[in-house]
Amino acid sequence: MTAITARIADGVAAIPADQWDACAGTANPFVSHAFLKALEDSGSVGQRTGWQPIPLVIDGDDGTPIAVAPAYGKSHSQGEYVFDHAWADAWQRAGGDYYPKLQVAAPFTPVPGPRLLLRDPAAAPSLIAAIEAVTRQHELSSAHATFVAPDQLPLFEAAGWLIREGTQFHWQNAGYATFDDFLAALASRKRKAIRKERAAAVEGLTIRHLTGSEIGRREWDAFWTFYQDTGSRKWGTPYLKRAFFPLLGEALGDRVLLILAERDGVPIAGALNLIGDDALYGRYWGCTEDVPFLHFELCYYQAIDAAIARGLKTVEAGAQGEHKLARGYSPVPTWSAHFIPDPGFRRAVSDFLVRERAAVESDQHFLEQMTPFKRG
Repeated sequence: MTAITARIADGVAAIPADQWDACAGTANPFVSHAFLKALEDSGSVGQRTGWQPIPLVIDGDDGTPIAVAPAYGKSHSQGEYVFDHAWADAWQRAGGDYYPKLQVAAPFTPVPGPRLLLRDPAAAPSLIAAIEAVTRQHELSSAHATFVAPDQLPLFEAAGWLIREGTQFHWQNAGYATFDDFLAALASRKRKAIRKERAAAVEGLTIRHLTGSEIGRREWDAFWTFYQDTGSRKWGTPYLKRAFFPLLGEALGDRVLLILAERDGVPIAGALNLIGDDALYGRYWGCTEDVPFLHFELCYYQAIDAAIARGLKTVEAGAQGEHKLARGYSPVPTWSAHFIPDPGFRRAVSDFLVRERAAVESDQHFLEQMTPFKRG
């Protein structure tokens, strides 16, 4: 590999889709050109959002990218799901400016995946070095790669980045042919509870699975209403703009799965998923009618149905949520990597992470004992 050049692009949209996706691959839709460009085109990221797209690019000797990183200049810590507000407070109490910082991530998306998008794997150290150089040259407090795919952790560790551990709950497909096969793996009491929940949730409702051109303006209008309701309750102001959803549907087509619950032909709730090569990713949910257990049905059980039908290995149903345990989702570690140039601040964060990891891993061990699967 020769004649390597690093540069900052003016947004993902400034890079041809085929060149970006040659680095990103197809496994994880959240780092695809289509997903990230839809965020830009809809105004969900960009000026006045606190997410300024500044993707970093390593070009090969032919001038085309061999490595890219979905990077953003951040003026706050919202929409990241790896919480560093205490770090920001400590740094600012010490007289520093924590913001802006550099974030390498899929915005608003707590989904593990590659953060170093590599057409040439040998370019990984150069891409990490470029991230560090931008952080130093622009006198940023730090750089953060969040929800890093486990196989990329050694790359960040080799560069000396600090590693942080978290927990999510994922469903694992053990070769099930049907939902009943999955239920058969559970303890009897848990199996009966899930059947009871499912029956109560769908009484009087019709459940529809829609992909690609099956999702029209009517469906997107309904889902936007659902999303606004959930977003306003969780974050105050929803992160995503109205235009994002149809742009996403147009760009990703059959990789978008919208699960709707309808009463007398009128949508009352919906869950939006993206389909990867090996996983179904549950992302957004909302409703206009409060139906007991309907959230569990649309977001967890219907997602399992869809994954089994497609032969997918996992369902990743978003951040947090210990209530997922009783629904057959197991605790798994998640990872982020952090570059902090200031030696004193780095030591303080490093000490914190050692203590935090011990607590996280202890909690994971405890949660693993609470899964509903048969023992022995």
